[in-house]
Formats: sequence, C-alpha cells, structure tokens
Amino acid sequence: MKKIINKKRNKNEPWFKWLTRELNSYDAFQDLESGKNPQDVAENFISKNSIAISEVFENFDEEDKDILSQFLKLTECEMHVFRILEKQIELRKKIRFVDFKKRKK
Repeated sequence: MKKIINKKRNKNEPWFKWLTRELNSYDAFQDLESGKNPQDVAENFISKNSIAISEVFENFDEEDKDILSQFLKLTECEMHVFRILEKQIELRKKIRFVDFKKRKK
C-alpha cells in the first residue's frame, strides 16, 4: 500500500488515492456523450494513464491486490445500488395513486 505514482510528483500518495483523484478529474461524460460505451471510456482512461499505471504494477504486492479486490467489491455494490434506484424511479412513474376517500356519486 506504500506504492505511489509519480505522475504528479507526490511521493507520499498511495496508488488508490491517485487512481481515485485521476478518475474523478477524467471527463468520462464527454466520451459517453460522444457515443462511446463505458468499456471504451475505461480503456481510453487506461491508455491515457498507461505509464503511471505501469509504475503501479512494478511494485504491486499482496496488500495492493487485497485493496484492489475490496475496491472491486465496493464498485460492484455501488453499481447494484444505482440499478435499484433506477428501477425504483421507473416504478414510481408507473404507479398511479388513487384517493379512495373521494367516492364517485
């Protein structure tokens, strides 16, 4: 976990903080709006950061692998939360509320 990426010359920054910062600053929405699918956007990000990412892999150890595994689980969990929210929004659009107190005479 002590591994760092020297792209921004911060020698104390762990790779996962660097990755989070770079992903947050990467304008993925521009790629998505141009019609690219999420996998293409991810591959573009990897391509643009290939040198820094290769530096990470040079010193990757078991602790780093565990951290990556935890990030994958967390990301998958977040995806499921977003999908559930999306379904709930769609269901709300389909549900009609009926006021049973108002009776037709």
